[in-house]
Amino acid sequence: MKVLVAVKRVIDYNVKVRVKPDNTDVDLANVKMAMNPFCEIAVEEAVRLKEKGVASEIVVVSIGDKKSEEQIRTALALGADRGILVETDENVSSLTAAKILKGIVDKEEPSIVLLGKQSIDSDNNQTGQMLAALAGFPQGTFASEVVVDGDKVNVTREIDGGLQTVALNLPAVVTTDLRLNEPRYAKLPDIMKAKRKPLDKTTPADLGVEVASKVATLKVEPPAERSAGIKVGSVEELVEKLKNEAKVL
Repeated sequence: MKVLVAVKRVIDYNVKVRVKPDNTDVDLANVKMAMNPFCEIAVEEAVRLKEKGVASEIVVVSIGDKKSEEQIRTALALGADRGILVETDENVSSLTAAKILKGIVDKEEPSIVLLGKQSIDSDNNQTGQMLAALAGFPQGTFASEVVVDGDKVNVTREIDGGLQTVALNLPAVVTTDLRLNEPRYAKLPDIMKAKRKPLDKTTPADLGVEVASKVATLKVEPPAERSAGIKVGSVEELVEKLKNEAKVL
């Protein structure tokens, strides 16, 4: 069974994001980049499927500029077998990403496609669902447990009322949630071995996909700073301020 995992290069989640002075975009100069945390979980789940003998090959794909090779190599160090970089310098929308991944799915014919449920930069939570629709695959989103059973995969997902388990016929698309697993750290020997693993390159044009976005960013602003709190001397004073100043009572 082949597993295809999509990963994305984003600003490291420990970094405080800065907005450019002209408010045109986020400032990426000298900023540490990393693999999207939800994508790390998808890679870890694929590796675990391989360790269980369920998966025979793990293919990692990323869409972005040449620097995205770093995240693919990280996935290779974690246990993936080979990588594919769809190289483009353009900003890729969720729908464009889904179309590109559809092209990769058509070529690779995986049994399972694993994606993070969302990226921490755009937070759209769309690509996995769009890919499933384009490919005609069943989908299991927000997975907190993935169990492959023959030609089906059982995906347990969190919903408002508790947990829901869906049985999907393979091939299928599964998007991963935080509670699915705890990603491992790459060991130094594995990082060295990853440099020798195959990494193919292609472009959106090779897959018949036009990258030009139909959505334009007009302005980017940081969130408003919170004002300092105040101390009150009594419950009565608190109630009075909530009623007359905050007007929440």
